[in-house]
Amino acid sequence: MSKVVIKRKNATKSFHKGQKNLDAKIALVEKGTMNTEFPDFRAGDNVKVNVKIKEGDKERVQAYEGLVIAMSGKGASRSFTVRKMSHGVGVERIFLFSSQKIAKVEIVQRGKVRRAKLYYIRALEGRAAKIERQVETQAQMAASAAAKAEKKAESKK
Repeated sequence: MSKVVIKRKNATKSFHKGQKNLDAKIALVEKGTMNTEFPDFRAGDNVKVNVKIKEGDKERVQAYEGLVIAMSGKGASRSFTVRKMSHGVGVERIFLFSSQKIAKVEIVQRGKVRRAKLYYIRALEGRAAKIERQVETQAQMAASAAAKAEKKAESKK
């Protein structure tokens, strides 16, 4: 008796082809939702995040100022964590870069740290929790931001 061999289309190839199309569509949606008007900040910087809050039918802006302890993710799911002390209690809040609730982010002070994630700050109290500050004037910050924007514009060409 001879065996009958039935040839089938390779299922993994068609799956990966569909996955590529899906990735392209996701990238298109992410590009439309990204909020790119943020200054270049990193972990260790003190920032003031102006958040839109809706109360009833009114909308107001509330400032949340604290230390950036972590930045994570890529694309539309990119986020940063800000920690502040409120009445002796540490309060952390996670903000999405793509969130429409963020009105503006301002850098208050630049910090000088050697870590990407500053989770160790949670265990420290008082002066031990202070971060060494990087002294930089507003003019220097504006000049460095302009140089980075120019470099970014050149790389897009």
